[in-house]
Amino acid sequence: MNLPKLITNLIEAQNNHDGASYALLFSDTAVVFDEGQTQTGRTAIQKWIEKSNEEYQTVLKPIGYKEDENSSVLTAEISGTFPGSPAILNFNLVLHDGLIQSLKITG
Repeated sequence: MNLPKLITNLIEAQNNHDGASYALLFSDTAVVFDEGQTQTGRTAIQKWIEKSNEEYQTVLKPIGYKEDENSSVLTAEISGTFPGSPAILNFNLVLHDGLIQSLKITG
């Protein structure tokens, strides 16, 4: 599957459980929506992903990707130590100036 470099970097940072590298892929004002909670800004995003990685040890396996001029959707199988693993989730992204501006994770 041919993925943009930013998306490849996101998957790599997640699979390496590297919260700092993961957060650097987002803009300073980025917003993440996941499990009914909102994280705003790189610092909050880094804390959120590090807590999630510590708790669930999530690994992403991309299974689909589509994009248009305004947004992108990465469909991935995620596995980890959470109930119901593995699961298929959509990572709905808005990209701006080479960074992620918004990420909404949906089932």
